[in-house]
Amino acid sequence: MQKATIQLETLSCPSCMQKIENAVKGINGVNQDSLKIMFNASKVKVDFDSEVVVINDIEEAIEDLGYPVVKSKVKPA
Repeated sequence: MQKATIQLETLSCPSCMQKIENAVKGINGVNQDSLKIMFNASKVKVDFDSEVVVINDIEEAIEDLGYPVVKSKVKPA
């Protein structure tokens, strides 16, 4: 497993968090229990199985909703 911290542009509404959460949880290889979306910091933290999914897939799922990713950091869990 790897841990990702994804910095987004400023989130403007709490319902944004729900949309992002649903999209990321729907990705195969994501540890659903690890998912944390920090509204005030505009960050998404999640653990994922790098043999099943890559960080780009997670970023793309978020960007497809209209929330630009500023940067991501990935490190071993």
